[in-house]
Amino acid sequence: MRVLSGIQSSGKLHLGNYLGALKQHIELQQDNECFYFIANYHALTTIHDPDLARSLTRDVALDYLALGLDPTKAALYRQTDLPEVCELQWILSCVTGKGLLERAVSYKDKLSKGLTSSMGLFCYPVLQAADILIVESDWVPVGKDQVQHIEMTADMAGYFNGTFGNGEEILRAPEARLNQAFTVPGIDGHKMSKSYGNAIDLFDTPKNSKKRIMSILTDSTPVEDPKDPATCNVFAILSLMVEPDELAEWEQRYRAGGMGYGDVKKRLAERFEETFGPAREKRAELEKDEAYVEGVLVEGAKRARATAEPLMAKIREACGLQTAK
Repeated sequence: MRVLSGIQSSGKLHLGNYLGALKQHIELQQDNECFYFIANYHALTTIHDPDLARSLTRDVALDYLALGLDPTKAALYRQTDLPEVCELQWILSCVTGKGLLERAVSYKDKLSKGLTSSMGLFCYPVLQAADILIVESDWVPVGKDQVQHIEMTADMAGYFNGTFGNGEEILRAPEARLNQAFTVPGIDGHKMSKSYGNAIDLFDTPKNSKKRIMSILTDSTPVEDPKDPATCNVFAILSLMVEPDELAEWEQRYRAGGMGYGDVKKRLAERFEETFGPAREKRAELEKDEAYVEGVLVEGAKRARATAEPLMAKIREACGLQTAK
């Protein structure tokens, strides 16, 4: 199957990014044709410093490679290295009604969190649809909160085919592939997000990472009393990072009482370091080799354009758009 997903380069990648997306991306590369892009156009909705934009884009590439992305198996590229994406976005905009975008839950959520409204933020789903459709992906791995965007992508593909397809399915709608981590809570209990300041960064120092984990919001249940794991933010994260047998033991300890939240936070901090400590060391080595990282991105873009260019030519032909030979 052909898999497509992207990560926005709008801040340091965090545990929610890993559990909600990156972990699955790395696993899927073993048996599928995978295309993963760094969404640096999308990041312009919040990042307006050019030096920071370049730095964060490179950070995402380093993070992917440190966590195990194999560039011989998966194509990793910058969104800006695929010009067909923005071309297709405009064409989709011309067949998509404003009402569809107004129903986007993520847009409303971002506004409620204080992000400034812009046409870029409002039209985000159209650019996202172009990202997905231009490489003719079969699967898009997402968390539950992103399923609406995949449904909107299918709608836009249908609008285009209905308008310009002449009975042919030129744009193929993919399926959402849900993962285990529907929503990863941040240290305040809300969805972990770069935008909300509640994240646990993947490659912070061990000291800072532990400090963030130990600050995860919990209730005031006394140590000696039983606790409900189903309502605990720490348990929710731990459940995505340990084996089922260990998780069952922690659940028993919660329900039995006599355990403080500090105990489970310490275990989560240990598990975090076990998981990301080796990757942190690998990332430090990769950071010294700029040519290698850039080469991975250039080669990934070539592989993506091998699909995007002929599809874009077909789209232009269907629309009656001419370009110089």
